[in-house]
Amino acid sequence: MRNPHNEPLTSEIDGPVRKCILSGDRAARDNLVRLALGPEGQVLPDVRAKAPGRGAWIGVPRADLEKALTKGKLKGVLTRAFKTSAFTLPADLPALIETQLERQLLDRLGLESKGGHVVIGHERIDKTARSGKLHLLLHASDAGADGSRKLDQAWRVGSDAEGSGMRGLAIPLARPILSMALGRENVVHIGITDPGAAGRLRTALDRWLHYIGSELVSAACETASQGATALATGQPDMRDDVPDDVTENI
Repeated sequence: MRNPHNEPLTSEIDGPVRKCILSGDRAARDNLVRLALGPEGQVLPDVRAKAPGRGAWIGVPRADLEKALTKGKLKGVLTRAFKTSAFTLPADLPALIETQLERQLLDRLGLESKGGHVVIGHERIDKTARSGKLHLLLHASDAGADGSRKLDQAWRVGSDAEGSGMRGLAIPLARPILSMALGRENVVHIGITDPGAAGRLRTALDRWLHYIGSELVSAACETASQGATALATGQPDMRDDVPDDVTENI
């Protein structure tokens, strides 16, 4: 999924499609964030889309959501979506969504590690990359440029992509956070060895980056997405049209 933060979300993934109540853009459900109406009338984020009851979907970055909340637009569109005005919007709703999206990404990383799909350590990642078994490469925000560059090159060699712009993703999470997520010490670089795991992580990562409006999404668009996204998802590196038969606000 290639989504600079100033572009609408589009879908390359088969499955249910939803419409953002603020922008009107349609995308795969996993790319959007569900807002659920709780039993006590409070609107809360439901990033896993598992809460019962009526829900509505948003796909805009946090800055746009904050403007809609301040100007009352969010209240209006939710009134139509929920078919009631008897609800309350927490003032920290945008922050709650960001926290949940980051937590979901870190939880996914931990699950893939338990599943045996994660490689850490410079030498191990280098060996895995050169053997053609690497499907996604992540660098901590405080990783050294030289170490990242060498692993990027190893990945291109193993992927028969020398001369391309393919490289790992420098994500806005520092090594202490990544270390805690994996229960290991000094996690600077992370390699993903399973294509399904890489795809699941990219979905969680791209959704979080799009929401926080990170410029790293744009960087991924022009480089790693040309190789990493295709490798991670098994999908062609192109944007597919969203089908007309969409289901909304469920």
